[in-house]
Amino acid sequence: MPDLLPLAGYTVAVTAARRSEELGALLDRRGARVLYAPAIRIVPLSDDADLVTATREVLAEPVDLVVATTGVGFRGWLEAAEAWDLPLREHLATARVLARGPKARGAIRGAGLVDAWSPESESSAEVLSHLLSGAEGPLPGRRIAVQLHGDPLPELVAGLVRAGAEVIRVPVYRWVLPEDTAPLRRLVAVIAARAVDAVTFTSAPAAASLLQVAEEEGVYSGVLSALTDAVLPVAVGPVTAAPLEAAGVRSVQPERARLGALARSVVAELPARHPVLHSGPHSLQVRGHAVVLDGRLVELAPGPMAVLRALARRPGVVVSRADLLSDLSGGGDAHAVEMAVTRLRAALGAPVVQTVVKRGYRLAV
Repeated sequence: MPDLLPLAGYTVAVTAARRSEELGALLDRRGARVLYAPAIRIVPLSDDADLVTATREVLAEPVDLVVATTGVGFRGWLEAAEAWDLPLREHLATARVLARGPKARGAIRGAGLVDAWSPESESSAEVLSHLLSGAEGPLPGRRIAVQLHGDPLPELVAGLVRAGAEVIRVPVYRWVLPEDTAPLRRLVAVIAARAVDAVTFTSAPAAASLLQVAEEEGVYSGVLSALTDAVLPVAVGPVTAAPLEAAGVRSVQPERARLGALARSVVAELPARHPVLHSGPHSLQVRGHAVVLDGRLVELAPGPMAVLRALARRPGVVVSRADLLSDLSGGGDAHAVEMAVTRLRAALGAPVVQTVVKRGYRLAV
């Protein structure tokens, strides 16, 4: 028997706009069903008049400090300026350029510029703390260009302004809802119905957009409730997780903000949420849309799956037909429960579901 893939039986949603196929492939190779629902799209740089205005403001006078927050954003800014025949690269050569993280640092070096400093945490808060400490010299009167990354970074900007710096906000790209919001609207309904097992986030705007659409669709409270218990939210890092945290949702985050580490976090956390139960010689683990019985994956129809999930929530405890009926999405009567149990037993092929006369059913664990 081939080894069971760690995410077999689970459905994982991908909300990323960029590199969604790469993340989806990492999850698919581990056995997951992948649900793609991009939560954002990037406004092309060439279409953004605000960037032209900000770039001309940067070029108007020498700049003392530059904060590069993302690699793709900083690189795109330089490429856009070159397309507009604006000498931005040469102008920044005399400034101290700070990188928020390794990707921004790589973009700075790739442009032939020198990265002066970057924080260990890859956070804007540490960048602000570094600047306020005087490590880059006194701030009053200094011209500082801050490359934004879809988030206006109000705390960083406000902190520098309060310190007396002249801050030029550079909106290199803007995040907006995708042109086709249907997949995202379906996803928030699926989350509220607890019909997906995990949702991955690779940017703060994606998390914020998902919550915004959930509110528009009238399922905001249901989505928050699901993300708090039944559906695992996985964010690539603390910056990405901030909109979820603000809404009271705690997410799982990898130690390193990388797609591979994000996929490994899903592998580590998702199966651990579902205990392996033992019934005589048999082992049983109820996953999202399937069950692992004695090391083999058994796909179940919605009715039998709903019954098994209800029994597994209280292993060994008798669950009445009335309670099981409430878990069947199609409704019906006691006969519908009996049919679902019969189909469940036939699919499992092992005597793990017991009938307790006149009371209901239980998992024999």
